[in-house]
Amino acid sequence: MIDLIVVNGTIATNAGTFKADIGIDNGRIVQIGGTPPAARRTLSAAGLLVLPGGVDVHTHLDAPSLDMMTADDFRSGTIAAACGGTTSLIDFCQQTPGGTLADGIANWNGKAEGKAAIDYGYHMLIPDFSDRIAAELETLPEKGITSFKLFMSGKGGAMVDDQALVTAMEMAKRCGAMVMVHAENGDAIDHLQRKYLREGKTAPKYHAESRPARAEAEATARAIALAEMTGAPLYVVHVTCAEALEEVVRGKLRGAQVLAETCTQYLFLTKDSLDQPGFEGAKYVFSPPARTAKDKSALWLALRHNILETVSSDHSSTRFHDQKQGGRDDFTKIPNGLPGIEERFVMLYQGVVEGRITIEQFVDLACSRPARTFGLAPRKGTIAVGSDADIVLFDADAERIIRNRDLHHAVDYSAYEGMKVRGRVVSVLLRGEVIVDNGEFCGEPGYGRFLPRARLEA
Repeated sequence: MIDLIVVNGTIATNAGTFKADIGIDNGRIVQIGGTPPAARRTLSAAGLLVLPGGVDVHTHLDAPSLDMMTADDFRSGTIAAACGGTTSLIDFCQQTPGGTLADGIANWNGKAEGKAAIDYGYHMLIPDFSDRIAAELETLPEKGITSFKLFMSGKGGAMVDDQALVTAMEMAKRCGAMVMVHAENGDAIDHLQRKYLREGKTAPKYHAESRPARAEAEATARAIALAEMTGAPLYVVHVTCAEALEEVVRGKLRGAQVLAETCTQYLFLTKDSLDQPGFEGAKYVFSPPARTAKDKSALWLALRHNILETVSSDHSSTRFHDQKQGGRDDFTKIPNGLPGIEERFVMLYQGVVEGRITIEQFVDLACSRPARTFGLAPRKGTIAVGSDADIVLFDADAERIIRNRDLHHAVDYSAYEGMKVRGRVVSVLLRGEVIVDNGEFCGEPGYGRFLPRARLEA
């Protein structure tokens, strides 16, 4: 007798949609279709889509932001993720400036253990690169961390030069890892920021004006060129615009090992959100900034044609009523970041509703391809015999209005407030255990496990 059978649902994977029951035992899927086996429990999915649990590979939980910490820690952030249909995430574990990478990992373990409600892994974010840190990079894959993030912006802070990028790329290639880059030209941005502030232009809208699309495109092209010179794989985080997207396509056509993502906010918001009355625009300060309606269309087209690997949340939440207020007189002092860990899944599904992507592409972008890209497949991101029983029961026909009061994060706004959407997460299973029931979290903080990832193939 097995533990659980999910019956009468319509399974959607990145390869197709079909009706079948799913047998689950010891946290894994053991049968799909065929004669239903005897089970201790039965869960009805009648009238619902049965989807793989979402995989969000870009989050910032309990992380420093200017002189404060993000509003969501591993408890509130992963509960919100679960209620939004995400069962696995990869968070950016940060090195403390001057500290070792090992110390950063120990710090993040302390943040996650006993709090994480879903399974999680780490990227290593490196704000203080040096020869000593470069040597330590080689030890990360044996600890299950096979991706390193560096910033090409943030002058005077986390920004690295091309020498550091090349060094990190060569080390990543040697040890079976991948470099991730935040691609914006930091020198150009610093120049524009100083210019606007000298002119007394301090409002949130100048956040976007000081970080133009060309600054992103130039850095994207440069990062890809360096990856080609070293033969290393590269992952460009949060592509926002047609100009940067063009550089990704050019790199792919040249045979560069370049992968890229976009994020939910770039598919639905524009820079006009920054130019709201009063200080409301501060809610939409994140980097790179939202762009134009034309750029949104280009990103959707790229998703339809499988050019981008995934859609992540880049969840980095700071409260509007107090934390964001520190930049009232200087847009450069507004904490960067936007909540979205709970909204990502349903917002991307609107691409299916609107005919921009297929249901199979939705599953691939939200679940399967991020798992494959970052070494979590075949256990995560799919519904297959042998995979973890991470399952979302999804009402594709439910209509609702997004309201922050209905969400589970620890921040005081949603970027998608008031938007009418179709689709609702009804129930979520993590390794066979129901952690969300009728849209509400019913699991246990601390049930989430660390996900070590295998070295990338050379």
